[in-house]
Amino acid sequence: MVGAESSRSSPGVDEPVWNAFVEGDNLDVLADLAEASYDLIYIDPPYNTGNDFVYADSVRGPRNGAGPAGRHAAWTAMMRPRLEQARRVLAPTGAIFVSIDDHEVAHLRLLMDEIFGEDNFLAQVVVNLNSRGRQLGKGFATNHEYLLVYARAAARCVLDPSSPDAVDPRDFPHTDEGEPRPYRRLPLRNTNKKFNPVTAPTMHYPLHGDPETGEVRTTPFDGGQAILPVFGDATSAVWRWSAPLVDARPGDLVCRWVRTRAGERVDIFQKDWLEPGRRKKLRTIWLTEEVGSTDTAVAEVKALVGPLFESPKPTGLVRRILSTMPSDARVLDFFAGSGTTGHAVALANLADTGTRTCLSINSAEPTRPGSNAANAGYATVAEITRARLRAVAATYGGGLSEG
Repeated sequence: MVGAESSRSSPGVDEPVWNAFVEGDNLDVLADLAEASYDLIYIDPPYNTGNDFVYADSVRGPRNGAGPAGRHAAWTAMMRPRLEQARRVLAPTGAIFVSIDDHEVAHLRLLMDEIFGEDNFLAQVVVNLNSRGRQLGKGFATNHEYLLVYARAAARCVLDPSSPDAVDPRDFPHTDEGEPRPYRRLPLRNTNKKFNPVTAPTMHYPLHGDPETGEVRTTPFDGGQAILPVFGDATSAVWRWSAPLVDARPGDLVCRWVRTRAGERVDIFQKDWLEPGRRKKLRTIWLTEEVGSTDTAVAEVKALVGPLFESPKPTGLVRRILSTMPSDARVLDFFAGSGTTGHAVALANLADTGTRTCLSINSAEPTRPGSNAANAGYATVAEITRARLRAVAATYGGGLSEG
């Protein structure tokens, strides 16, 4: 990473510095980075508000023209070379997440398809950052944005679309005496009607169970009764487990009475245990109670450096993104804004003893006259980024190199 000046809180000699910051035009800085350098890229680029962009590249193409078409063309022209460089520095096993709103999501999707390849599209996530919805202006009270997720190469990508934070212990209400792990009951029968005695004949066989004790075996025993798998409409089904697997894991099954429209019957269930470190597949709608909101993000910035940024992203959003990648991921954010990504990397490392590193890049974009940041003496947004990352290093450790 670029830079050598370290903050007050530096890691040990053999430990990586968690955060690095470079001030400059991100296109120039990206061009100097080595190819395939980063496992994860997260960016929150400037949204298209109809104003000229601070990134006025000489080779970019049209400036904001009249009407929506001109504004879309100018925004796309600004983003294209930066995304091309992002693909160049993204590791073959890596992934990129891009925050965007309704104004450019369609154009960004087409641009990402062109640069990263349509086959490398992983998800379009809806992120609820304002549960109340925006009440100003006309139209609907918008309360969401998007994350577009692409891989450098989907077949090689190490992204795991699951998270331990998505697991709700309340979904595992059962316990057994002498067994500390809670569990939930999943039907042992295959609930997909594509699998049935015709398509999977070897999985249609009788098991023997006692609904009073819960015991399950493949062979008859005193107190047990023969049970065949059936669907809810009483047509024949198949089990998900073979007989040898049942013999190998009888303690992971339980026989119980169930109520159906046709009356009570016995059925067999798998004990799906809540193991330490269990993960759950992430949905494509992320709620404020899961990842935070714009309000919580403002409070996070305020707690470290004061009320200097009006619309940062919450660290919870970036930490969820980080949770999909290995704990030693090399992270890049070249639209660093207030420094949320570097802050989130430090929090994630503290939570799981990870060794993630993050390079944040931000330009010397002037702060808005009359804003809290300008009134506090911050002439550029990059000064806010630097101040926050220094405060993160001082508060949480991990160090900071600056260039």
